[in-house]
Amino acid sequence: MVYASDMNQELALKVLSQIMNWDNDRARREDSWLRLMSRTKYDGYQDYLAGARFVESLANWLQQFEPDERETAYHFVRTYLVYIGPAEMQHLVDLVFPETIQPKLLAAVGELLDIPKYRIWSHAGATKTYELLLRKTLFLALSDGARIDAFRRANVGVIGNEQIVLSTQIDDDKWEDLLKSLREELQDGTAKFCSLYLLDDFIASGKTLIRNEKGVWTGKLFRSWASTQRHLDSHFESDYIVHVHYYIASHQASVEVPRRYQTALEEVGGENLFPRVRFSFGTVLPEQLPIDATRFPEFVKLTDKYYDPVIETKSIKVGGTDARLGFGKGALPLIIEHNTPNNSIALLWAESEGRDGHPAMRPLFRRRQRHS
Repeated sequence: MVYASDMNQELALKVLSQIMNWDNDRARREDSWLRLMSRTKYDGYQDYLAGARFVESLANWLQQFEPDERETAYHFVRTYLVYIGPAEMQHLVDLVFPETIQPKLLAAVGELLDIPKYRIWSHAGATKTYELLLRKTLFLALSDGARIDAFRRANVGVIGNEQIVLSTQIDDDKWEDLLKSLREELQDGTAKFCSLYLLDDFIASGKTLIRNEKGVWTGKLFRSWASTQRHLDSHFESDYIVHVHYYIASHQASVEVPRRYQTALEEVGGENLFPRVRFSFGTVLPEQLPIDATRFPEFVKLTDKYYDPVIETKSIKVGGTDARLGFGKGALPLIIEHNTPNNSIALLWAESEGRDGHPAMRPLFRRRQRHS
């Protein structure tokens, strides 16, 4: 049986071959690669137009370039594009507890009881302390991309549902329920949380999380502090620690964000920001992943030539003067299956009609604006 989707792909492959002016041998080689990558990765992208998949999107994207520029664009996609699919993302979610949370808990227990970590599981008192610290840890999402529901499912039987909040904002009643549940389970009317985990999917420049804007510190971390600060004294121990964990981080963010936080803390003080924050990342992208004109001269020329300033939203301008290389000149050749980061090269995700002498931009992976 031949399905309509298969027929659409066959037609798209023929059109793509004509667009690229491939001979029969080249067309056969590329068809094989395109079918494989479409099936195993790219067709799973969540924001294609209805009825479209990768090959159709690729053919449409390539047509915006001059014929002699298309090979440069295609070669870039075939060779340098990084695509993180649902299986990879789920794996990163699954690893948060065993690779990040549990080692931190074991280290805390070892420090409290002055015993090496390898002895904790054979030490009855240490095991109880570990379980206590785990129950006194709260997990929140920094954004709607945090996959907090997947995190909860991955840790059923390990972390209680009463410790994981699915929404990004918590009202006063929910705060009281969280504390009540903690005290009832521990049978301790004075118990408070000792740790707070803030989870999110991806960080590139770090400016969305924390930045200095015209002399004022702002960003998600400050907004999170503002939304929880009324409950810190009543719900958290005085020496509580906030752990900010991203499943994926650019190398730039992994280095700059902790440094930026320290600068902000020194300037605003612990009474206006979480006084103890630890950062962790499920995976850090290679330092050499962002493109530049030295290594990718022909493709960078395309990012300059096929650019429409109309895509520059207020949030984009927070990162710099333009978005040719993405927000904050991130220059990432990166696609994440549920949405393309705006730190990626604009030529991959931007869409415009083209006016006032500027070209219309056709996206390869359409981006859905999510948060600022």
